[in-house]
Amino acid sequence: MSAPFSPDLLLSSIPGSFHLPLAALAGVVLDRLFGEVRRWHPLIGFGKFADAVESILNRGPLALRRVAGLLAWALSVLPWVALVVWVGCDGFLGWLLDAVLLYIALGGRSLAEHAERVVQDLAAGDLPAAREHVGWIVSRNTSELDESGVAKACVESTLENGNDAVFGALFWFALLGGPGAVLFRLANTLDAMWGYKTERFLRFGWAAARIDDLLNFIPARLTALSYAAFGETRRALACWRKQAPVWESPNAGPVMSAGAGSLGLALGGPAVYHGQLEERPVLGEGRPARGEDIPRALSLMRRSTGLWLVALFCIGWAHA
Repeated sequence: MSAPFSPDLLLSSIPGSFHLPLAALAGVVLDRLFGEVRRWHPLIGFGKFADAVESILNRGPLALRRVAGLLAWALSVLPWVALVVWVGCDGFLGWLLDAVLLYIALGGRSLAEHAERVVQDLAAGDLPAAREHVGWIVSRNTSELDESGVAKACVESTLENGNDAVFGALFWFALLGGPGAVLFRLANTLDAMWGYKTERFLRFGWAAARIDDLLNFIPARLTALSYAAFGETRRALACWRKQAPVWESPNAGPVMSAGAGSLGLALGGPAVYHGQLEERPVLGEGRPARGEDIPRALSLMRRSTGLWLVALFCIGWAHA
């Protein structure tokens, strides 16, 4: 009589060095198949929790706001990471938990769906809808953008958010498993919520912005290398070297300059944020972006994701 099927037995038959790459593959596949959870997404609850923490601590003397922001970051992020570590378990259930946590931390399909909606709007000649929908994934004012401006904004967001929505989470998952992916996603979410140079968040959001910069430092440069590998490599590396240092963000600069160079596009330049015109440096080299360049940017992100997964399996094979 044959023994009953056991997921734990199946997992134990696979070399341990392949467990994490397989969990990463499972998380990426789940994101590709299902995208973000439509109802009761954990990050929505986290956002409400973080808003409550901010409303309590973002007050008092200005001189103490940075300390208050650091305390708020710790109270918002660390208990959830500790909880994930505490509930962790061995065997198949532990492997499955890691895969699910990575799936929750990823946002590749959601980013692609937003970008593809803009492509459809532009293809249909519906510029007002394209402006509205690109405004869902960028922080600049979009109401006056022409077709090229919409395409440029969407390509920039796809390149930059590829790092935030996919590669940063994959990097920290590779280092620390599920807790690493959770740490990165929550820290990145707080940067998106608090990391603004407005009167309200200039001091309070300083810690969230700097911690996100730190967590993203290595992933952003690996993302830039990945983008360079799947396009005009020499141009991408040259643009990264020359243009990234003058970009305001230390991590978006390498990612976007390398991505723009790889695609042979001229991105960056002036843009309106919160009603104020900002003179941004040019990123990349080549012609202005068009609607058909948005799928090219998505392809760059997807091929780079495949490269990262292959790299994880190669590392697993080397340690088998």
